[in-house]
Amino acid sequence: MGPFGDRRRWRSKEPQRERDRGGRNPAMFALLRALVLLMFGILVIQLINLQVIKGDEYKERAQINALREVSVPAARGLVLDRNGQPLVQNSARFAAAIVPGDLPERGDVGIYRQLSAIIKMPVEEIQAKVQDGIKRQGAYSPAVIKGDLDRDTALVLLELEPHAPGLKVLVEPSRRYLTGSLLSHVLGYVGPISAEEYAGLQASGYLYQDFIGKSGVESSYEDELRGKPGKKLIEVDAAGRELRVISERPPVDGANLVLSIDAGLQQKVAEILQEYARNSENAAAAVMDVKTGEVLAMVSLPTFDNNIFSGPLSDADLAALIDSPGKPLVNHSIAERYPPGSTFKTIVGSAALQEGVASAATTITSRGYITVENEFDPNVVYVYPDWSALGAMDFYRGLAMSSNVYFYYLAGGKADEGFRGLGEERVALYARAFGLGSPTGIDLPGESAGLVPDAAWKEETVGEPWTLGDTYNFGIGQGYVATTPLQMLTAVSAIANGGTLVTPHVAREFRDSHGNVLEAVQKPPRGQVPVDPQYLQVVRDGMLQSVTSGVAKNAAVSGIDVAGKTGTAEFGPDLGNGKHATHGWFVGFAPYEDPEIAVVVFVQRGGGGNDAAPAAARILDYYYHGPRLAAKPGGAP
Repeated sequence: MGPFGDRRRWRSKEPQRERDRGGRNPAMFALLRALVLLMFGILVIQLINLQVIKGDEYKERAQINALREVSVPAARGLVLDRNGQPLVQNSARFAAAIVPGDLPERGDVGIYRQLSAIIKMPVEEIQAKVQDGIKRQGAYSPAVIKGDLDRDTALVLLELEPHAPGLKVLVEPSRRYLTGSLLSHVLGYVGPISAEEYAGLQASGYLYQDFIGKSGVESSYEDELRGKPGKKLIEVDAAGRELRVISERPPVDGANLVLSIDAGLQQKVAEILQEYARNSENAAAAVMDVKTGEVLAMVSLPTFDNNIFSGPLSDADLAALIDSPGKPLVNHSIAERYPPGSTFKTIVGSAALQEGVASAATTITSRGYITVENEFDPNVVYVYPDWSALGAMDFYRGLAMSSNVYFYYLAGGKADEGFRGLGEERVALYARAFGLGSPTGIDLPGESAGLVPDAAWKEETVGEPWTLGDTYNFGIGQGYVATTPLQMLTAVSAIANGGTLVTPHVAREFRDSHGNVLEAVQKPPRGQVPVDPQYLQVVRDGMLQSVTSGVAKNAAVSGIDVAGKTGTAEFGPDLGNGKHATHGWFVGFAPYEDPEIAVVVFVQRGGGGNDAAPAAARILDYYYHGPRLAAKPGGAP
């Protein structure tokens, strides 16, 4: 037994360490170290990318995700007639929208699918609308996917909204037009802003999902009716849900627009015009204050119900409106131009008196026609007819009987009798002085300038020289001259009021929601016609005689002295018997002693004496007698 007894002696473990060292894998160790270094490097690069390269971008995104400025729309102003009768009403409709910036990463398709199942729109179409919204207004403005949702669909989406990041149900403004088709051309309508309109109006605070006035006063007075949208700074969560309002600037509601239109008169004018234009594709009538230019009624037929633009409108329905032969979307009072026929003689007569071509006593004999030899070939003789052999007439009688021969002389002269007429240049000059050939300036969009021809125009447009026959036709409102009904109304108003060319307008004033007048709408006159008042008086006398004893007898109204002028203008191809289809016109004013209002009636495919004149008489009778009778207890309407 040794000194340690039975215990085992301690032995060095060095041989074991040698074995361990010999068993290690240096290559594996190096690989692990490289991986650690690589991962650390990637982390450093990502930190640099987040903090330095894209630091500002992510900082902005973080701020957007925390705070967001949203627009608060203003209530659109109402429109009322001159007596305070409301003509429009504001309402609301629902739309489904997506805020792209609030969509979950890699989960946007799931949101699209949920929305697709509810609104029945393909996912691809939803994606396209979202991308278009991002392109036009950024990722944090709602892109409207589908508007005009029914109530049940909107309620389903509202229930889904808290659980579907990015989905929004918008409440959009809508207009209800209380008079239906009666004032559609005057009021117009509102509709979604187009891409082109948005590009021009974005700087003015419009959003891509906004609505804007498209026609009528809704368009003309868009700025005043729209008001000023407010702003709201809100805090949102990661899903875009509003948490709290940080600050708010309330919107300023639009002003209420009071029109010069009398809704009761408008209704009566529409009824009368429909009766006399049963066989016409279109017709127009208007009543205007001859001193101020306020339009009291303006009717265009056919018309349309502008409420159809406040909801879904199919392409087929829109195409039917656009392609209708009567063009219901067109305001024929201001946008269509027609040959004015004998109503134009009031202007030619005024010019002839002013230029000394004729006086009140100038006598011309109508044998039913005049003849003119061809200036290059005497064997060729042109015949220019009158509507009848009217005999000898002074100026009053020539105008009252609407003699074509009388006004052939005044416009083109009669060389073989030594009578020198105005000539085309002076006829055109006075036509333009009475407002023809240029817009009247009415506060409605889409007005036509009409056409006043002359020799230079014909040479440039038709490629032919002006002839004496052109001047004769020009002098009786035929040939190339074309006017709108409103232009003839303003021209006759200048004759009625002593020479002032007023600016017609349908807006009267703006009021706030409490009825206080904010601003009166006054349109300065366009100028004075270059005709001495004494000569305008001669024309007024001739127009009075036209109603009392001439061709406009059907315009007479009991108890009121009416002065007026009919017109029956030929148009279109020869019907095979030397005759043409005609347009019927009447322009006039009342009362003769102190003119107050002027009226124009145009009936396509009608006659001046048989259609337009009696329609005007009914309108004037209602204006002066109807409302007064209606105001009496138990009186007839």
